[in-house]
Amino acid sequence: MISLPSSADITAAHDQALAEPPVAAETTDLAGCIAANHFHNRCLWAQEDLARRTLAADAEIVANKRAIDRHNQARNDAIERIDEFLLSALHLVDPQTLASPLPRSTVRGGVRLNSETAGAMLDRISILGLKIAAMREQTLRTDVDDAHRQLCGERLQQLTQQRADLGNCFDELLADARAGRAYFKIYRQFKMYNDPRLNPALVAESK
Repeated sequence: MISLPSSADITAAHDQALAEPPVAAETTDLAGCIAANHFHNRCLWAQEDLARRTLAADAEIVANKRAIDRHNQARNDAIERIDEFLLSALHLVDPQTLASPLPRSTVRGGVRLNSETAGAMLDRISILGLKIAAMREQTLRTDVDDAHRQLCGERLQQLTQQRADLGNCFDELLADARAGRAYFKIYRQFKMYNDPRLNPALVAESK
């Protein structure tokens, strides 16, 4: 029987990582790719906050924006690698085409195609973990009034429920995929703005 991670295992790992200083992970296995995706989402969160400063020098904001691009690309790369590992474990993709731009599904007709990949779902779970941690901090602030803390407490409950619901959907997708009732594909993101051959502004600069 193939051993695949549950949403409970993944959210626990996400929360544990947030309790410690951020550390980049190696993407040599599934657990490493999940950790890498969470790491880059965490870095993105921090850089997005910094990029919205109004008193910082322009050069600092530019540095933040470029860091956002780097982490976003790495985040998407990790999502694709997660899907590769999961589809390989479930024997739902031709291994000869796994690293290609268009990996070939081995699923026959009549099986439900899930519109969202398992990797994309884990990415959303990771982001919800960051939102939960940030909203929980708001409920603990002493420099705001009770109304602020109450509002954030209500939002915290909603975010926690949303993550639990999404986790259940992830578990059901893997169970259905294992049973031959559903499948998903790897969708390459083809981030054009990071490619000097495809971004019109970068092409113009190179001429």
